[in-house]
Amino acid sequence: MLWKLASWNVNGLRAVVRKKLFVPVLESFKPDLLSLQEIKIDGAAKDEAEFDFLKYHEYWNHAAKSGYSGTATFLREDARKPISVSTGIGIEKFDSEGRVQTFEFDKFYYVNTYFPHTRHDLSRLDFKLEFNEAILKYLKKLDKKKPVILTGDYNVAHREIDLARPKDNDGNPGFHPKERGWMDRLLTAGFVDTFRYLHPEDIKYTWWSMRFGARKRNVGWRIDYFCVSKRIASKVKRAEIHNQILGSDHCPVTLEIEI
Repeated sequence: MLWKLASWNVNGLRAVVRKKLFVPVLESFKPDLLSLQEIKIDGAAKDEAEFDFLKYHEYWNHAAKSGYSGTATFLREDARKPISVSTGIGIEKFDSEGRVQTFEFDKFYYVNTYFPHTRHDLSRLDFKLEFNEAILKYLKKLDKKKPVILTGDYNVAHREIDLARPKDNDGNPGFHPKERGWMDRLLTAGFVDTFRYLHPEDIKYTWWSMRFGARKRNVGWRIDYFCVSKRIASKVKRAEIHNQILGSDHCPVTLEIEI
């Protein structure tokens, strides 16, 4: 079966919907699964809003803190249904921020994740590294049972090719050696960065600062990914970055995989 998957850090779902930019993405991509990060909406606010997600089942994972973080995933009504759906990784300080959703299907696990940002002063670097270690352990456990597709905003540019100004940002949030080192460990543990797998030398970004006209000048970072278990990498048909789509400081990324 060919799965069409999409992921987008919307940096506030209400704003994207209000701009009438969200539904056109659904209509254009028609993904089987669309995962969002940084939805910044709690259950009460969601119920008050009049969202129309076409013919999709909705799965929400709100942060305990209103207007902060959070993930959501939308499954086409005619797509294959999951065996199970869960939120979190069993550690309250991470789970309370609504960072992880897991969907078990017949042949794979699908994990939507919003990785912590280290903050400009690196005050949350230790928190992020602890989260990274915990989710890597979690992913390895899943991978022993079935292959894994891990999508989301990883909040790290892995290599120098993945950001416009690597020298200027060495050691900064999102390009700190410890963050990049964890990404090395993820790949060494048996996962594949699908965009790099199909586009080894392409320079495309998924996030741009909202300051100094960074997006217009394409001074960006590639921090949103689809990574898959190595044993299903050969099943990947397409992995794309849709940097023409506006509405957030991130753009959507997509994956097509036969599994």
